[in-house]
Amino acid sequence: MNRSITSLMLSSALLLGGAATAQAAMPDEATLYMNPECGCCHEYARQLEERGVAVTVIDDVEVGKIKQQVGLPYGKGSCHTILMGDYAIEGHVPFEAVEQLFQEQPKISGIGLAGMPIGSPGMPGPKQGDWEVYQFTDQESMPFMTL
Repeated sequence: MNRSITSLMLSSALLLGGAATAQAAMPDEATLYMNPECGCCHEYARQLEERGVAVTVIDDVEVGKIKQQVGLPYGKGSCHTILMGDYAIEGHVPFEAVEQLFQEQPKISGIGLAGMPIGSPGMPGPKQGDWEVYQFTDQESMPFMTL
């Protein structure tokens, strides 16, 4: 009987360990590229840091070039671009979408939220309507999730 309890405990530990590794946490570090005059970008960085991510802010680079390098689709931009892990995150993407990105780890270049929607992380005011978060690769976008 002792042997079956040990076997059951070992099986349970392996299952729990597998479940823990299946969900990837957000990376510990991120780089946020922005124009120097934008205050909402700093607020987004602050909220990301509250979630345990160390953010390096770079405001002396041509942000448009960064957007081109990551393959952002035309017309889908926002005020800042973040490089985090293997992904680009464009704009004020809600953190639920960022967390889902790193849990699922799809084979895409990144996700984004076009424009600067009121009430999104870093933007003042109450949320107005749904947020359509998109995924993108090679300047092509598809829906990722609606929040």
